[in-house]
Amino acid sequence: MTHATMLTTVAALALSAGAALAEGETIGFSQIGSESGWRAAETTLTRSQAEERGYQLQFSDAQQRQENQIAAIRSFVAQGVDAILLAPVVATGWDSVLQEAAEAEIPVVLLDRQVDSADDLYLTAVGSDLVHEGEVAGQWLVDEVAGEPCRIVELQGTTGSSPAIDRKTGFENAIAGHDNLEIVRSQTADFTRARGKEVMESFLQAEGGGADICALYAHNDDMAVGAIQAIKEAGLAPGTDILVVSIDAVPDIFQAIAAGEANATVELTPNMAGPAFDALEAYWADGTMPEKFIQTESKLYTAADDPQGEYDRRKDLGY
Repeated sequence: MTHATMLTTVAALALSAGAALAEGETIGFSQIGSESGWRAAETTLTRSQAEERGYQLQFSDAQQRQENQIAAIRSFVAQGVDAILLAPVVATGWDSVLQEAAEAEIPVVLLDRQVDSADDLYLTAVGSDLVHEGEVAGQWLVDEVAGEPCRIVELQGTTGSSPAIDRKTGFENAIAGHDNLEIVRSQTADFTRARGKEVMESFLQAEGGGADICALYAHNDDMAVGAIQAIKEAGLAPGTDILVVSIDAVPDIFQAIAAGEANATVELTPNMAGPAFDALEAYWADGTMPEKFIQTESKLYTAADDPQGEYDRRKDLGY
């Protein structure tokens, strides 16, 4: 079946599929894993959204391995689920399994990350503009140092993942043309707190015990929290001796900002499931095709934005 034929056929069947909404659809959810507090919150909110809407959620934790996600999707297809949610661990290597889902007429919605596949292989993607997130973080640092020399170390996310690629690109876009800003070391820490601490320790050792580092840019807050611990253990004051800017806006980073140990975070909302389910419901009801990308907001938070209050508001969301 061609992609065009598949889409036409599924659209023709949408009304009959929509009639079954009240009976409770089964939705497969292939989650990357639980590598960060943000990821845990996304899982919690997806489960709660599914329960509120009367869906049966078949959940698969891939433990950050693409082969596990591919196996899960194939299992969902074999089960005949009504839709699949996929948070892809990396951007490439999805064509075959997405084609299998398309041929089974099962709509796939991407959550918080993108894939390098033809966009007719999935219904829509829900997420933030990852490049813009990096640009917001970079522009904050440009403004904060106000022309003073600043040597930056960077903790990258999982190699090959769209957030790692795009958040790096956005940050570099923002600091381009500012000769006072230079990324002197950059290495993956896989979005985890433990690896963030470990890699930051190596950066500190390589850069005069940290004396030669002006700022840390981390692709997520969990790596930043790990790095903050390393900075403290090195006898430096994170947030003062080394500026800290990261992305996600998880509760622990707000505690760090409130304590003066981090400076800024860019929000990535963990509620990707709400817009995803809204799109699926419209599609099932009358064949409405959503936009191929449903963008969520990216907001900058600093010490001026009531970090303790933000922590209190987020602490029970499953992070």
